[in-house]
Amino acid sequence: MEKEEYMKLAIDLARATIGQTSPNPAVGAVVVNQGEIVGTGAHLKAGEAHAEVNALRMAGKRADGGTIYVTLEPCSHFGRTPPCADLIIRSGLRKVVIASRDPNPLVSGRGIERMRQAGIIVETGVLQKEADQLNPFFFHFIRHRTPYVTLKIASSLDGKTATAGKESQWITGEESRRDGHRLRKIHDAILVGIGTVLADDPSLTVCSGIEGRNPVRIVLDTHLRIREDARILNDGAAPTWIFTGKGIDRNKAFRIQNDDVAVIRMPAETIKIRQLLEYLGKKEITSLLVEGGATVHGSFVLAHAYNRVIAYLAPKLIGGIDALPSVGGAGIEKLADAQELSFENVEKLGRDLKITLIPKGGCAGCSLDLSKK
Repeated sequence: MEKEEYMKLAIDLARATIGQTSPNPAVGAVVVNQGEIVGTGAHLKAGEAHAEVNALRMAGKRADGGTIYVTLEPCSHFGRTPPCADLIIRSGLRKVVIASRDPNPLVSGRGIERMRQAGIIVETGVLQKEADQLNPFFFHFIRHRTPYVTLKIASSLDGKTATAGKESQWITGEESRRDGHRLRKIHDAILVGIGTVLADDPSLTVCSGIEGRNPVRIVLDTHLRIREDARILNDGAAPTWIFTGKGIDRNKAFRIQNDDVAVIRMPAETIKIRQLLEYLGKKEITSLLVEGGATVHGSFVLAHAYNRVIAYLAPKLIGGIDALPSVGGAGIEKLADAQELSFENVEKLGRDLKITLIPKGGCAGCSLDLSKK
């Protein structure tokens, strides 16, 4: 096998863990000695062994004189676990082949330099593009300390999410809805506005048949209008964070809080999107799926506070000034201020179109590669 084939196996191992390692990246590793794969591993969960550790445990003494292929530069610092670069040095490996460098500018290259100083041959950049697509959330979070934001839109061809009579179920087809649940699975948190909660009483969880953890449920509710019998306050299915302005009924806030529900008062009368994202970053929320409704989407668009847009478009025309748009709010006044987007991918899902876009000049290749997940 060629080195690209070994790295492809490491990438496949990492891809299988997307959505379960946050705030850590998805990483895979393969140990090869004399043309034989003697160890494989992936990082499964934050706080548990890294991919290199698992692969070297499987290899044991057979790692001596061999090569390890790893999708991300081995860490050189103490975090939740000891540095992998030191373990590699002790293992007797002759060579390390790396796809992606550590995105943290404070530590990038340090693991590589440490291993080279120990006499290990280090090669970088093998299938880097493919490996980078495993971890756009992690890369963004490390550089900016705020979550990577995905705006999800499900609408008719003319951008309507409900008819003038407020009928919305279902505009898009079953394939699009299931794909939306897969997005929930891989994001740390899902966000909606209070209007969506009052209208639909959603669970905001991953549907049955799709394995994975439920995301943290976030509701923007400036005046704390949520009903006390709302499903997300009482089902215990996932942590629920209600963000409000500072002027709310504190007695109501006290009543609805429990082990699963938190009411978080922001410092202003209204919720500022940038302040919200900074708060989530401090809580190690690395990725955020914004599902709406229209006012919430409008707030993120006005703040230019998103990294990717995924739009599911149904082949329907609804029309009408009273039909609900996918993006509402005050809107952008000048066309020059509208953020231009670049197409990343267009595919057909059942009868719908799924369109993935990123802000022009943003991170090319930032769409997650879930082709085999």
